[in-house]
Amino acid sequence: MRFALALLPILALAACNGGTKAGGTGGNTSAAVQSSAPVASVAAPAGKQWTDVIEKTKDGGFRQGNPNAPIKLVEYGSRMCPFCAQFDATGVEPLRQNYIKTGKVSYEYRDFLIHGPPDMSLALLNQCVPTESFFAMLDQIYAGQEEFEKKIMALQQTNPQVLEQLQQMSPPQAAAGFAQALGMIDFMKQRGLPEAQAKACLADQKKIEEIAKVYADGANVYNVNSTPSFFINGQKTEADTWAKLEPLLQQAGAR
Repeated sequence: MRFALALLPILALAACNGGTKAGGTGGNTSAAVQSSAPVASVAAPAGKQWTDVIEKTKDGGFRQGNPNAPIKLVEYGSRMCPFCAQFDATGVEPLRQNYIKTGKVSYEYRDFLIHGPPDMSLALLNQCVPTESFFAMLDQIYAGQEEFEKKIMALQQTNPQVLEQLQQMSPPQAAAGFAQALGMIDFMKQRGLPEAQAKACLADQKKIEEIAKVYADGANVYNVNSTPSFFINGQKTEADTWAKLEPLLQQAGAR
């Protein structure tokens, strides 16, 4: 399901799959990830594991792991994309346990809002929690994705005019409206985020503009045209699943 996102320049042929990745219409052909010698593990700060080290980056993403890791993995993802949810369910845990915890790999998540206002709502709510809780909440949002999709389908069948009205609203109004209509505010309340705080985050125009810029940079600077899209040390890859991504991390030296 896709929705126009009026506040953002819409990326032509954006897709929630790997079918139009680099090399497809509108993207650059990806070169192979450079083969490197194995890199050494790096000890985490005293009393911590690298998975505990979470920071917001200058590019507007959220990074987990050693900020100076020799292998830097970046994902452009959409919280309403089932392929992204599949990666979160199957790949994130082995990524953390086998690669991030060693200090060899850092993992940065950046928003690519191909599903429009619902993606914006979830991005704003995800960034409403403390930075150290960002990835834990991201995992829970992906786990709840099917619940949001069912509510969209129910609205389409029983009250499609509500969806049409929401899409005509200003960005803050649309974000708040979708969050309310799809049960996102209640979802966050059940996970400890007060309703008043959630609503304030949904109305945060500065945050909306920051997330919109991450999306626009993904499209216009990094030629992202589908989710999930993965970059290793700045190189766009063809991987769209953990089974395809892990060998590329190993090739880059994480072995």
